[in-house]
Amino acid sequence: MNKKKIGFIGLGVMGKPMAMNLLKAGYPLTVWNRTTAKMDDLLAMGASGAKTPKEAAQRSDIVITMVTDSSDVEEVALGPQGVIHGAHPELTMIDMSTISPTVTKKVVNELSKKGVKMLDAPVSGGETGAIGGTLSIMVGGPKEAFDECLPILQVLG
Repeated sequence: MNKKKIGFIGLGVMGKPMAMNLLKAGYPLTVWNRTTAKMDDLLAMGASGAKTPKEAAQRSDIVITMVTDSSDVEEVALGPQGVIHGAHPELTMIDMSTISPTVTKKVVNELSKKGVKMLDAPVSGGETGAIGGTLSIMVGGPKEAFDECLPILQVLG
């Protein structure tokens, strides 16, 4: 089976091990992080680097965001160099951050105008779960997007 190209945005305590698990599972991965040095280990493992969230989206079938809070999700999704500016109709975004439902609805609404599907998929399990690929993932969104992304989610939790 041809594996989906994944863009991963946010390589902190949780995001970096999650991205590593996707690489180990054989997914083509493009990564972006505000602090570019946090990309180094993943680049050494074979990931590609992006200069912006927009570029990560342009090069991906699925973009995963794992950032600190609501304002960060809004910035990487809708900001001047955000995912929305690299959007294409086949793109799905999975936000795995724990954020405000109001911000989630705003991001879903704006991305849908560009034909992008979105899953809201916050996680529980901390750094240990991220490293072990055993996170509990609570997913909301369109069933077809969930079905498309399920193999990826199963690598993470």
